[in-house]
Amino acid sequence: MPRFEHIRHKPPKKLAAPRELLLVSCPLRSNVNLSRMVRLAGCSGIAQIVHCGSGKVDREIARDAADTVTITSPRSLPPVLDRLRIEGYRCVGLEQTTNSQLLYEYKFVRKTALVIGSEREGLPQEILDRLDDVVEIPVYGLPASFNVVTATTMAVYEYCRQFSDG
Repeated sequence: MPRFEHIRHKPPKKLAAPRELLLVSCPLRSNVNLSRMVRLAGCSGIAQIVHCGSGKVDREIARDAADTVTITSPRSLPPVLDRLRIEGYRCVGLEQTTNSQLLYEYKFVRKTALVIGSEREGLPQEILDRLDDVVEIPVYGLPASFNVVTATTMAVYEYCRQFSDG
C-alpha cells in the first residue's frame, strides 16, 4: 500500500504558455464572491478578470492572487464583449438558457472569455445576445443553481482540464 505524506503549499505547476481564458463578470453583489473569483483566477493561472461593478477585493480571501490578477472595471459589458470578439475570443456564457450546452460535453477553444452573471439575476438578455455559446451545469436537487463562484470554479476547472498545458 502506498504511503502518502501531506505537502502543504506545493509549488505551482508551470504553464507552457499563459492561459488564454479571461473571466468577464456582471456586477457581483458580494465582495466575498469577487474575492473568491480572484483567488480562483490566481490558482488557475488566469491573469485578468473584467468585472463590471465597484466591488472591492478582500486580500484575506484572495490571498496572493490579489497581487497577480489584474481586474479591469468597465462601466458596461456589451462594448467589452464586442471588442473581445473582434480580438478573437469566443464569448461563452455560464447560464441556464434555451440551447445551452452541458459543461462536461462542451469543447472550449483556447481563447475564451467566460462570461458570468450576477448572483441573483444571472446574465441579462443584452449580454446573452452577444455570446457565441452558453454552457450550463446540470443540477440534481435544490436549489436549482450553484453559487456564482462555485459554478465559475467548475467551468474554469473544465477549461483547465481541457488545456492542462496552459
